[in-house]
Amino acid sequence: MEDPSQDKYNLSTGYRSWRHDFTVAGVFLTRLPFRVTGQLKTSDLATAVWCFPLIGLVVGATSGGALMLSAELNLHPLACALIALAVAALVTGALHEDGLADLVDGFGGGDNREAKLRIMRDSHMGTYGVLALVFSVGLRAAILAGLMGPGIAAATLLAAAVLSRSFLPGIMCLLQRARGDGLAADAGRPSSIRAATALVIGVLIAWPFLGLGVGFVCLITGLLSTLVVAFIAHRQISGYTGDVLGAAQQIVEITVLVTAGAYAI
Repeated sequence: MEDPSQDKYNLSTGYRSWRHDFTVAGVFLTRLPFRVTGQLKTSDLATAVWCFPLIGLVVGATSGGALMLSAELNLHPLACALIALAVAALVTGALHEDGLADLVDGFGGGDNREAKLRIMRDSHMGTYGVLALVFSVGLRAAILAGLMGPGIAAATLLAAAVLSRSFLPGIMCLLQRARGDGLAADAGRPSSIRAATALVIGVLIAWPFLGLGVGFVCLITGLLSTLVVAFIAHRQISGYTGDVLGAAQQIVEITVLVTAGAYAI
């Protein structure tokens, strides 16, 4: 006969594990005041990757809410979009934008693998990085401003935030770590099951906000853009770094927004 107290213990342990994973993902992907019980280790990130889309939901809901609030103030749609993107950058500490700028600087300015990695680690930003951020913010803001109403824009932004983070664990599974140190090296490689779980969760969350047809196309284009980033990173530096993951998030988010925007026209 099964012991009911053992079932209760297992459920409690599972809840604590899920909460810990969510908190770890929140600590690494945002600047929100998540509290981790016990000592925080970077290696915990490999087991917490399934929560990436849930963190995307938090970021997307916050930035989407800012867009809706701005619209209630009768601001121009472009201003509403820029405010939403600014809020997202504040919530994440511009972590992904920094990754995009560093990657473009490194891949565009380095002559070999070592030079590219050195430039990516440099805290100074070059011309390539500045232009990448200008185009990233400008393109996303223009698409959001062109969507039919703040409600659709907020929903699309939320879906893009979720989907763009749900693909990141896949890159961590597909590629080797490009460095022996740094965030990517310390985090370790997540299991394929956790990476697949992140993708499934991301799709289930994002699909209702995009609709069946648009959601399917966004899933395909998001997957293709992720594979392109992974392929380029493999060719350029033989693996991935934290900057590669940050750049991938930005590129997939842009891809999802472009796809949704094209269908809205």
